[in-house]
Amino acid sequence: MKTLPSTRQHHYGYLADGTEITLVELRNCNGIEIDIIGYGGIITRLLTADKNGQFTDIVLGLDDLDSYVKSSPYFGALIGRYGNRIAKGKFSLQGKTYQLDTNDGENHLHGGVQGFDKKVWKMAPFVTEHSAGVVMSLVSPDGDQGYPGKLTTEVVYELTNEDELDIRFNATTDKPTIVNLTQHSYFNLAGKGTIVDHQLMIKADSITPVDKGLIPTGELTDVANTPFDFRQLKAIGKQINEDNQQLAYGLGYDHNFVLADKGKGEMSLAARVVEPTSGRILEVHSEEPAVQFYSGNFLDGSLSGKGRTFAHRSGFCLEPQHYPDSPNHSNFPSTTLLPGETYQTRISYRFLTTSQQLS
Repeated sequence: MKTLPSTRQHHYGYLADGTEITLVELRNCNGIEIDIIGYGGIITRLLTADKNGQFTDIVLGLDDLDSYVKSSPYFGALIGRYGNRIAKGKFSLQGKTYQLDTNDGENHLHGGVQGFDKKVWKMAPFVTEHSAGVVMSLVSPDGDQGYPGKLTTEVVYELTNEDELDIRFNATTDKPTIVNLTQHSYFNLAGKGTIVDHQLMIKADSITPVDKGLIPTGELTDVANTPFDFRQLKAIGKQINEDNQQLAYGLGYDHNFVLADKGKGEMSLAARVVEPTSGRILEVHSEEPAVQFYSGNFLDGSLSGKGRTFAHRSGFCLEPQHYPDSPNHSNFPSTTLLPGETYQTRISYRFLTTSQQLS
């Protein structure tokens, strides 16, 4: 007999200033469990079944709050105000130039030194007949990390009985600003080893190529006849070590893939990953025009958690997003948000196995 969806709350830890951090556990009727903490909105655990019904944690994560605070490559975190990179941390909006934190060499990455991944979010769990979820809310003040405007943000995590984690983002501002929110979980569908044998499909005909600082050049490059062609399922590791300038810049895949046939704000399949041994399948659906695929190139064994050491390419990320450095490229889709407007986007992770019929 299937259980009803449920939530539970636990004490997770204290920050140095005494702020208590809570963990909310979501569980659906099929036994999928997801743990989310108020610090960074981080998904610390995600339990799904393999083709034989055996449950394993499929996200990389650390053992305690202190570890996340001390050093984490954005494991499982909500990302904002701006996912990915902005060249030299500078952009102009309505005739005014803004200087953001530079926390990735000379560039700005994932919202700055104290991005949304390091903020304390308010959490309000909820349960419906068909789902378990939590509403995350955060107010980022005017000038936070250099960004203009007070940004009021709400993110809803909802785990459904259809084995989907639906993530809905909303934000409003009181001054013209830029916004590009996403989720930064590292997945390993086997729960161990590397991800080079995972089979990946990305519904993209082109990428935005980067310079050596991983900043887009402003061009779009066709993926045909390159290692970036994932239009059909292929092993992540099949061409990852080829002699290719773009792969050399990122030490592997760390690129923005432009999704094909994408209507503005339309929810559609962005990527699919199949892990052959376990039979686990991850589908990523999104309203975003692009997705960043990162193959865990900078994991070097210096971090460990959950009884594992996170070695080179032991996890991958698929981060739906607008293009990196969009404010500095007029030909890229705009990330500007004005007072009176509402930023809205949606990401859905769907969990399947090879024993189920693909949609």
